[in-house]
Amino acid sequence: MKRKHEGCCAVGIDLGTTYSCVAVWQEEHHRVEIIHNDQGNRTTPSFVAFTKNQRLIGEAAKNQASANPQNTVFDAKRLIGRKFSDPIVQDDILLWPFKVVAGVDDRPMITVQYKDQEKQLYAEEVSSMILTKMREIAEKYLESPVKNAVVTVPAYFNDAQRKATIDAGVIAGLNVMRVINEPTAAAIAYGLDKRTGCVGERNILVFDLGGGTFDVSLLTIKGNAFKVRATAGNTHLGGEDFDNRMVNYFLEEFKRKSKVDIRGNPKAMRRLRTACERAKRSLSFLVTASIEVDSLFQGIDFCSSINRAKFEEMNMDLFNECIKTVESCLTDAKMDKGSVDDVVLVGGSSRIPKVQQLLQDFFNGKELCMSINPDEAVAYGAAVQAALLSEDVKNVPKLVLQDVTPLSLGRSTYGDIMGVVIPKNTCIPVKKTLSYLSIQDNQTADLIQVYEGERTRASDNNLLGSFTLSGIPPAPRGSHLSNVCFAIDENGILTVSANNNVSGISSMITITNHKDRLSSEEIKKLIQEAENYQNEDKKFLRNAKALNALDDYIYKMRNALKKQDINQRLSSQEIEIIKSAMAVITNLVDENNQEVEIDVLEEHLKGFNITMEDILPKTI
Repeated sequence: MKRKHEGCCAVGIDLGTTYSCVAVWQEEHHRVEIIHNDQGNRTTPSFVAFTKNQRLIGEAAKNQASANPQNTVFDAKRLIGRKFSDPIVQDDILLWPFKVVAGVDDRPMITVQYKDQEKQLYAEEVSSMILTKMREIAEKYLESPVKNAVVTVPAYFNDAQRKATIDAGVIAGLNVMRVINEPTAAAIAYGLDKRTGCVGERNILVFDLGGGTFDVSLLTIKGNAFKVRATAGNTHLGGEDFDNRMVNYFLEEFKRKSKVDIRGNPKAMRRLRTACERAKRSLSFLVTASIEVDSLFQGIDFCSSINRAKFEEMNMDLFNECIKTVESCLTDAKMDKGSVDDVVLVGGSSRIPKVQQLLQDFFNGKELCMSINPDEAVAYGAAVQAALLSEDVKNVPKLVLQDVTPLSLGRSTYGDIMGVVIPKNTCIPVKKTLSYLSIQDNQTADLIQVYEGERTRASDNNLLGSFTLSGIPPAPRGSHLSNVCFAIDENGILTVSANNNVSGISSMITITNHKDRLSSEEIKKLIQEAENYQNEDKKFLRNAKALNALDDYIYKMRNALKKQDINQRLSSQEIEIIKSAMAVITNLVDENNQEVEIDVLEEHLKGFNITMEDILPKTI
């Protein structure tokens, strides 16, 4: 049952790394309106600045960035839901003029000077300031309070990052009705705005390359039903990374020409970065762009130029990574690229000609869909979703939206094996329950460790959280132990619960952003490792199965030898053979560990099996 939200008008907010956008469904006109800010622009820079007297957000903050670089914060989205020790955060810190330090629980804290006092901010706080600005922009346009919003996030945001985004909304005074994946929101915009009247089923690939994140989603649209088939991406790849390459290029050139290194001067670095960002945008429609910064450092003017070919050369590895991600998404969806009907470009960086050319070549010359505004499409889709969730909006097109989870979710089972409960690219919301049996006699507790990832060995994946179901009535090995339920809601947030049928006891955990979660770069790395180490995973699985089978034989034999009728039937020599074999196997199982060769374990298993069949054909 779809939950409706009462009250004031609901808006859709695209909370971007570099620019944000807000939109609303206009019931009287039956369409989405992208709302312009106080400067008349339909997108607002995701910048927050602190001065001796005031706090600035948006255009005003970005405009004074070169004069006040240490206290002008941007890229907060790249910090949200991450740990300070994350290698990605450490790399970014080297490029930012503002200071980031480690806080409680290894959370990154942004340090600025505000009204002549040092102030430390969470990334959620900075994001909440941007969301507050977007809310105020909407309220000024609508001339009424705005309390409800749908906020977009990259498809590859993990649970911690999604939770942190919701927290930012709460701080901003918003009821975040739902977080929706950015490429899914863009697909809604494309499907409703450009595909009205289309008959039949269409497969849409959304290529979303923004300022700081990159997502690819493959959807099937049939009428007003939007079903996500697969998603892939990188929440640390976008226009900012192209800017960084250009900044480094010109830093070296300035150093070569003037014999001066400006890396330690935040003001000079900010002015150079602004010039590089401008040049990058120019190269989308010009062959050559110029860089001109008066008195860049110590009175030295800097004038240079860069052509499109050089820009493409310095970023080609990142462009190729984008195409590999498209290929990965198609593979996950088990779909051939010839089956894709429309390739939709979203995000400002999708305007880069080389990116478009590589994408078009990959799809064998297929025309790319550039009919929707790449800067506004995500906010458009979010506004439609917000209207659908609102109680008082009547004339919004009814659509059914099915999104997916980007990684497999499961629990550790006996032998450190990843027991997948919800496979990756499963439609959400979803709820799935599996039953588990005890692995030893009189087991009274079940430790449930929740993991995400694609590796066979549970400990190679990312531990999301754990809890113990205690008070289970004692019973023989192989008896019912627990029913474990994994539930993912519309926002992609996971809750795991467990209960025992006999006693009726239950326990549960909601995975929160206080748990150590993977960074999105690590998520991507996990999937790549799953492919790279496939042979290693197969080897481990063989090992674990052999050890489990040997352990099971020992358990059965011990029980068999306790039975009087079997003892009477066996000779003392046969009993000694069994005990000797059990001692060898017990030693192997106890030592385990992965040091014993798989072939040795399997040979012992085969030999033990033959021995037992000869001696006890009816017992084993």
